[in-house]
Amino acid sequence: MDQSLLDLLRRVDTPTVCNAIEVVEGKRGFDRFTRGTVLCSDPEGGAVVGYARTARIAAAVPPDEAPEVIKARRMDYYRHMSQGPRPALAVIEDMDGTDAVGAFWGEINTTVHKGFGLAGALTNGVMRDLGDLPEGFPVIAGSVGPSHAFVHVREIGTPVTVFGLTVADGELIHADRHGALVIPEGHLPELARAIPKLLETERLVLDPARAPDFDFERFEAAWAAFEKART
Repeated sequence: MDQSLLDLLRRVDTPTVCNAIEVVEGKRGFDRFTRGTVLCSDPEGGAVVGYARTARIAAAVPPDEAPEVIKARRMDYYRHMSQGPRPALAVIEDMDGTDAVGAFWGEINTTVHKGFGLAGALTNGVMRDLGDLPEGFPVIAGSVGPSHAFVHVREIGTPVTVFGLTVADGELIHADRHGALVIPEGHLPELARAIPKLLETERLVLDPARAPDFDFERFEAAWAAFEKART
């Protein structure tokens, strides 16, 4: 990915990218985004952009496989996370769903992943150690809890579903405190044009609305200009 486009994507929030994808597609209806409310370890930290490194975990009950199998898979997991294109984002499905209880994302695991060069983590599972997580590695999670319970890796590199969004290993993700979306690879060249155009068009309404003399008549004029610019 072009560095200037990567910098642009990091500067804007996920709702802006969602709207910009609709600009590229010329219609509403883009639906590859998360549903529901997420929690973010660093809500003021801005957006994280990266190619998904996927895995599935569980923690509510002890694993029923041999300890050596669990250990080997855990090492395979870390090997997977240490490889692949960068920037990268860990996208981890907790198979316990709404009953997720084991925090996979704490001070040690986030620090290891950051050391591997990942930009952050997206999970429907649990995070902990808030205040001790490394700077510059946001975790977007489903809940906060104190325990790791029986957390163990179940699958590596397979498609995962978090907050209703299905993600394949290697897909490009944009995420922040609003949630996450998959950026279609073919849209990347057009997003460099669509995002600035979208921001410029929005200012046709936002600038007048922020002015002290704003009223309904000025709104009508601003909205007409806004509608014209979108066609």
